Order: sequence, then structure tokens, then C-alpha cells
Amino acid sequence: MPLALLALAISAYAIGTTEFVIVGLLPTVAADLDVTLPLAGLVVSVYALGVTFGAPVLTALTGRLPRKPLLLGLMGIFIAGHLLSGFSPNYETLLASRVISAFAHGVFFSVGATIAADLVPQDKRASAIAMMFSGLTIAIVTGVPLGTWIGQTYGWRATFLAVSLLGVIGAAGIAALVPRKLSQPPAASLRDQVKVLGQKRLLLAFTITALGYGGTFVAFTYLAPILETITGFSSSSVSLVLVLYGAAIAVGNMVGGKVANRDPVRALAWLFGLQALVLIVFTFTAGAKIPALVTLAGMGALAFANVPGLQLYVVQLAQRHTPGAVDVASAMNIAAFNLGIAAGAFFGGQVVASPLGLEATPWVGGLFVLGALGLTLWSGALDRRESPALQAA
Repeated sequence: MPLALLALAISAYAIGTTEFVIVGLLPTVAADLDVTLPLAGLVVSVYALGVTFGAPVLTALTGRLPRKPLLLGLMGIFIAGHLLSGFSPNYETLLASRVISAFAHGVFFSVGATIAADLVPQDKRASAIAMMFSGLTIAIVTGVPLGTWIGQTYGWRATFLAVSLLGVIGAAGIAALVPRKLSQPPAASLRDQVKVLGQKRLLLAFTITALGYGGTFVAFTYLAPILETITGFSSSSVSLVLVLYGAAIAVGNMVGGKVANRDPVRALAWLFGLQALVLIVFTFTAGAKIPALVTLAGMGALAFANVPGLQLYVVQLAQRHTPGAVDVASAMNIAAFNLGIAAGAFFGGQVVASPLGLEATPWVGGLFVLGALGLTLWSGALDRRESPALQAA
């Protein structure tokens, strides 16, 4: 594998760290900026919304720009956004800086995956893309706990400055190692994206993704205050708990990919059922440390186990209903993941601010996932209804 993939993986590590590290820092951010926990939780929502809506538009607008300069420009935006976060004097500036960083996020992964595939022979393209995305997985296991520890020890602004330094290292690696001559794939137009959104079956699949993936974030966004105020962990222990959560995510992602290979709909139905159950159980185990940790490991594994199946299912549906826009449908599903994060964080904040309180966020998240389960079963029934017609054709 060429060294250029290492530069892409480092950049992906920085981006993966920044997306989720804020979860461990919410109590610190809320106390320092003198805002409520639900308002602090909006920092998660606006970032995810920036990825959701910024990525498709910016990908279409920048489709004709040379790949390497575009990648460097995106990392420049990422670094600038984090420097602004690191020196934010108030809540409003922090929100604005997160939106700026989010714009770089979605386009980077879209462009970076294309570049990674272009760097190797055709029979190694999947491995090259996986290597780039390994930076994202490793970030969840190590970057998020480390960033949480830095924020709790030196202040939350120090975490964003550290992530900006990672961005500088990634950008330097891209400048030095990524070749200038890269293929220029045809740009996906906004018209192509609108065409995909006009397909009812794909819209149903995107809704499943948003509900099923986003349900966990109703509780996960407020995991640090849950662990501190309900479970009784010290703030310094939260980063260690996040290591456990990250390790469970890595395992769940691998297992989820294997069980979804043959029949993604059936696998998703089982995974959503278990995920909803674990979230509801966490409502009752959050008050005791050992049961909470066991349940939390299950939450982490199941929250990301559905990702491969969701992506595979969307590709299969796109091949049947919009065969000329499979890549666009895949990218739109990435947007649906982030829309789920935004919605989960927002509704979690509403629950925290309501009489239900912080302790209700897990079972409310479980209701989201049960909604995804119902839609998955419905979509599977539609598949079976379409199957005889497809065979006859």
C-alpha cells in the first residue's frame, strides 16, 4: 500500500476524532460557556447537519476541481474551523466553528475514497478504501478517549487545538505523498441527487438509516453526564469508559459486516431488535457501575453493527431502482447517518430539558430504533412483493 494512504488515514483520524469527542466534553463545555446541557448538545447536532447538507452540495460544486488541491483546501478549512473552536470566546462562535469544520468532513471522505482507490491496482481498491477509513475507526477507539482526557485536564479548547494539529500533520502528509496526477471522475450533479431523493424505496431506506443509527445518539450524546450524575463515575473516568465503548464499536462493525453479507434486511431486523432492547435495559442499569459498563459495551457494539448492512441495502436498492446513480445513493445514505446523529442529539436535548430528564434518554432512543425495526420489516415485505415481478422480467 502506498504511503499516500497513510496521509489520508491520518486526516480521517482527525476528522473521526472531532465528530465524536465532543460527547465526552459536553459537561465541561456547558459549565465553561454557562449554557444548559441541551444547548451544549446542539454542538453535536449542528456538526452533523453541516455534514448532512453541506457534503452533497459542496461535492457537486467542487466536482470539477483537481483532486489534490481540493483535498488540501478541505484540510485547510478543517484546520481553520478547529483553530476557531480552540479560541472560541462564546457559545455562538463555537457553533459557527463546528459548522465550518463539518463542511470539510463530508466532502473529504467522498473525495478521499476516490483518491484511495486511484492509488492502487484495481484488485486492491477495496483494501485501499478500507485503510483510509481505518483512521475513522481507530479515532473512535483511541482519539475520542484521548481527546476527552485532554479536554478534562487542560480544558475543552485544548482538545480542538490538538485536533487542528492532527489536521496539519494530515495536510502535510497529503502535500508530500499524494501524487498530483489523479483521475478526475465525473461529478455527481445536484440533479442526480434530486433524482435519488425522488425514489420512494430509497427514501424509506434513508429513513431507516436515520432512525436506526440516530436512536443511539439520543443517549450517547449525553453519555458523559449520564455516567457522572447517574452512574457515579468521576469525570476523569469517563475517558476510560469511552475506550470500552470504542472497542465495542470496532468489534460490532466487523461482526455486523459479516452477518449482513447474505441478507441485509434480515440481519438489520435482528440488530435493531437487540439494539432497542439494550437501550431500554440501559435505562435500568445506568445507576450501577458494573451493569452499566456491560450494557454500554452492548450499546457500542450494536450501534455500529448496523452500518455495513444499511449501506449494503441502500446499494442493492439503488441498483434496482436508480442503476445510474448508485454512487449518489450511497453518498446520500452517509448524509442520512449524519441526519440521524443530528436528530438524536436534538431530541435527546429535548428529553433532558423535559420533566423526563437525563435518565429517560436511553429508552427514548430505543423507541427511535423500534421505529427503524418496523420500517425495515415493511421494506423487506416490499422486497418480497417486488421479487416475483423482477424474476418475471
